[in-house]
This record gives sequence, C-alpha cells and structure tokens, in this order.
Amino acid sequence: MQPHRPASPESFHPSDPSRAAEPVKTEPPAQNPDLASVLKDAEARLAEAEKRISSSTGPRDEPPEPADKEPPPAEAGAQTAPPAESPAAPPVEPPAKPDADLVAMLKDVEARLAETEKRAAEQYDACLRAKAETENTRRRAQEDVAKASKFAAEKFAAAILPVKDSLEAALATEGQTPEKLREGVELTLKQLTTAFESANLTEENPLGQKFDPNKHEAIGVTESEAEPNTVIHVLQKGYLLNGRVIRAAMVMVTKAP
Repeated sequence: MQPHRPASPESFHPSDPSRAAEPVKTEPPAQNPDLASVLKDAEARLAEAEKRISSSTGPRDEPPEPADKEPPPAEAGAQTAPPAESPAAPPVEPPAKPDADLVAMLKDVEARLAETEKRAAEQYDACLRAKAETENTRRRAQEDVAKASKFAAEKFAAAILPVKDSLEAALATEGQTPEKLREGVELTLKQLTTAFESANLTEENPLGQKFDPNKHEAIGVTESEAEPNTVIHVLQKGYLLNGRVIRAAMVMVTKAP
C-alpha cells in the first residue's frame, strides 16, 4: 500500500540528484504572548550579563558545536547526502584572569581606607582630649574667679591690721600726754595712708580746683571774687578706687557776685 503524499505540480523521481529531499516545513505552534515577552526579556538580560562578564574578564570563547550532531531525518525514499566532515574544534582557552591593574587598584583603595579610618580614630581621640582639657580649664577659671571675688580684700586687710594694732595700743596706754597722743595718732594715720596706697585707694581733695560733677557733690553755692564754679571749701574728702569714685567729695562752690 502506497503512502499518501500531497499533490505536487512536478513528479518526483528518486533517481534525480538535483531533487534532494527537502524537509517538510511545519508551522511552529502558537505561543502565549506573555510567555514570549518573558522569554525575550530573559534572553536580553542573559545577553547583557554575558556582555558585562566578557568586558570585565576578557574575551569569552564560544563553545564549539558538538561534532556528532545528527542531521535531521530525511523523508522515506529520498537520497541522503553523505555527512560532511566537521572541522576540527578549536582548543578551549581557560577564562582570562582578573586584570593585575584592577587588583592593585583594589588593594590601594583598601590601604587608603584603612589609613583614613586610623586617622579618623586619632582625630576623634584628640577631639575628646581637647574637649576634656577645655572643660578643665573652664572649671579652673571659674574657681579662680570665685576665689578672687571671695578674697579680693585679703591684701587690704593685711595692710589695715597694723592700724588696728596701733589704735588698741594707744588706748591701752594710760597717763599719756597730749603731745604723745598726737604723735601716736599721726603715726597711725601714716599706716592707714600706706594701706590705702597698697589697695590703690586714693583720696580726692579738690580745694581750689574746678567743680567736677563726676567726682564732687556740691552742698552749697557762695558768692566770691574767684572764678565761678570753683571749689572754695571741702567739707568731706572723696575717695577713688583704681580711678573709680567710691565716695564723692562734699564741697562748696563759688558763683559770680
């Protein structure tokens, strides 16, 4: 029984060498559009990955096709051509090693990173030490200011103690003559003046000077032939501490007649 063959415009003769057996063209099965898009996306990603690998590690040899690949089966009764000799497969080279420059660059970057971390640690330690030193200096300065404010009158007190001793000695002595008593008071006054000078405490006695409202306090005004606003009489001396008025002088001032 002869197999059923499709009709052909020309008759087929097996003895004709120019009419070799042609493979039957079959339509590929319809694919799902979603699966096709996924397949294309995967192939694109694979090609991109192979491109990156080849650019970083050098050229990549394609594996040779197997030599024992069987040709597609021919139709029954058709003449089959003798198998062509497959060319010799090229030797497969091992994958290229990483570039020596890249390895050296990576080591250099790691060394710089380690050095930077070391310097950062040293700077942080120095910052902590400087902060602690600043806190200690500020604390000592506050203590010095507190001590200076508390014992500011220490020098003046040490200078004024002899004055008190002299006054007590004068009162303890009995039967003194007025001359001796006056002499003792004058010595005590000199001691007090010396104590004032050691504390930069100076007296203000503006007799005959121009009236200064910053240092003098006018108690009254009197007519005189002298120039107006002249201190003509000092009722109470004033005192300055380091040039600052701590007590204004009480004075009488002249005016034009």
